[in-house]
Amino acid sequence: MRQLGCCVSGLALDGEDLRGLPLSLRKTNLERLLARRPDGIFVAPFERGEIGPDLFRAACNMGLEGLVSKRLDRPYQAGRSRHWVKVKNRTHPAMLRVKEGSW
Repeated sequence: MRQLGCCVSGLALDGEDLRGLPLSLRKTNLERLLARRPDGIFVAPFERGEIGPDLFRAACNMGLEGLVSKRLDRPYQAGRSRHWVKVKNRTHPAMLRVKEGSW
């Protein structure tokens, strides 16, 4: 089975804390760092515009748990934030665990 790694953003680089930078700059730094990355590692692209519903349907069709949308201009913040939205696939097994209270 082939395994893939997906990089979303970088929080540190060469000992420098990047959490205070906006997501757009953290992703740019990550893309530069992984410019000559091995096969199977990719940087998650930015998706902009009105493709949210189509992207969510595609994620559900692939059996993914859901999507997280984050603002490009905001720094990293651990935990929940008003600057990102998580939309869950209601047919994913993770939702069954939530409904059953077995998480």
